[in-house]
This record gives sequence, structure tokens and C-alpha cells, in this order.
Amino acid sequence: MIAITRSLHNTLKLGLAAVFALGFMAQVHAQSAKPDGTWGWTSPGRNGGPDRKMTLKLKTEGDKVTGTLISPGQGGDPVETKIDDGKMKADELTFTVTREFNGNKMVQKFNGKVAADTIKGKIEFERNGQAQSRDWEAKKKTEEKK
Repeated sequence: MIAITRSLHNTLKLGLAAVFALGFMAQVHAQSAKPDGTWGWTSPGRNGGPDRKMTLKLKTEGDKVTGTLISPGQGGDPVETKIDDGKMKADELTFTVTREFNGNKMVQKFNGKVAADTIKGKIEFERNGQAQSRDWEAKKKTEEKK
């Protein structure tokens, strides 16, 4: 009887240790999936034009994400657009970007899975009344030292 009680006690201790270890690993993983920093990717040009270099600057506070998307505007000058509705849940990032061209608003909904130095997901938008989506994959940029 004593051997059974001792065996049960040891099994319980081992189980609790495993639960704590898994909890710690989940917390470390969640912290490593933070999208804070500067990200970049290349998007195909319009109508066969040259590729467009995109830059995304992000900052998280809890599950809220703020930042800007910098993209080439007409004439090639960079245009900064604030992101809206930014959220981070586990390793899933979502936000929207609203731009205006010639009085017309275009809303793009971004979602992506954040890994250490990559965000990979989809951009959803409407063009000419048709719902469309495009894959995107951003790589984390190393910050320039001053």
C-alpha cells in the first residue's frame, strides 16, 4: 500500500512539473512571436511594372499592435500609412490599412503568422468590385545603428 501511495505521489509530482514546463515554454514562444520592429518585402508591380518595396514598422502593447506601412506612391516617393485595428493573438497578427487614391478608398486586411524573423500570410482587398487576396511574406530587418 505504501509503495502504491509513493508511486502515485511521484507520478503526480512529475505531472505537475511537466505542466509547469509546458506553460513556461508557451510563454517563451509567445514572447518570441512579437512583431515589434521593422519588416520588409517586395510586392509585384502594377500592370507588369517594377516590383514595389514595402516596409512595415510595428509596435505591440499587450495584444494591441500599432505602426505604419511605407510603400512607394505615385512618382516613387514613399508614402506612410497608419495601420488600424492591429491585434496580436498568440502568433497571429491582423491589421488593416486604408489608402485613398483620387477620392477612392482602398482597404487592405492583413493577416499573418509571426515567427522569429518572418511574417507569412494573406492580404485581402477588393478591386473593381471583386474580392481578391495576395500572399505576403515579410522578413525582419536589422535596425540600423547610429
